[in-house]
Amino acid sequence: MRPAPERALAAVEFPEIRKRASGKVREIFELDDRHLLIVATDRISAFDCILPTPIPDKGRVLTALSAWWFERTRDIVPNHLVSTDPLSFDARLEKYGDLLEGRAMVVNRATPFPVECVVRGYLSGSGWKDYRKSGVVCGVPLREGYRFADKLDAPIFSPATKAVSGHDENISFERVVEMIGRETAYFLRDHSLAIYAHAARLAEEKGIIIADTKFEFGRLEDGRIILIDELLTPDSSRFWPADSYQPGSAPVSFDKQFVRDYLESTGWDKTPPAPPLPEEIVARTRAKYIEAYERITGKSWTTADQ
Repeated sequence: MRPAPERALAAVEFPEIRKRASGKVREIFELDDRHLLIVATDRISAFDCILPTPIPDKGRVLTALSAWWFERTRDIVPNHLVSTDPLSFDARLEKYGDLLEGRAMVVNRATPFPVECVVRGYLSGSGWKDYRKSGVVCGVPLREGYRFADKLDAPIFSPATKAVSGHDENISFERVVEMIGRETAYFLRDHSLAIYAHAARLAEEKGIIIADTKFEFGRLEDGRIILIDELLTPDSSRFWPADSYQPGSAPVSFDKQFVRDYLESTGWDKTPPAPPLPEEIVARTRAKYIEAYERITGKSWTTADQ
């Protein structure tokens, strides 16, 4: 029996600590010259709009699952995670223990690259739209005959720009080379593909298909490149249950596609403000996020290190 959800967290402020940035889901604070505090709220976005209704426990699921994956991919490429116990790292945070529990990370500062490192193992989303138009996805020509949600013959690196507002734009690998240089571009591409291959194997053992996912990388002051942001969560990936997967039809998903599908049914024109989510949609979305965590990690949400 899963515990009842706590009150959803939609925003975070710490008067003693300077806020560096506020994203669609995460709030980022400056702890010192080397470290940041990232707090995952329960906000949810769709169609580049933050919805007015948060999803209880969502931020905790994202944090716990990212930490799980960071541990299992650090041999491929190092990451920014320092600690999931910010209270022991900075005494100023002790009074906020209940708020931060399970949803905060202390991370190393890094300068992000302006590229979303997307890897696709299956054809869906914007990749499917591009394929139907031209047979090419982010400069990668694909053979004829793929159906929607088909597994690709081999995973492809399909990068995108990181839009501050509006939609990310799919770009070619050659464009990435122009933006950040050849050596760095090859590092990001090769390590993205390696992480995806490793994660896809682990997830497959748990009955989960990782259809696609996005990674973000940054550079430390000493020049090293590391993984940053979140990693292989329902917000950054498409997770499909293998036992119900059928190529050619829209798979059941553990990500926020469920929310997108609901919003599409409302007639909303996708311009702010977004409509609120009904209680049933909130509850079912929360359950999908938790199920993704439980299936992948093998842990019960009641006993998770939250």
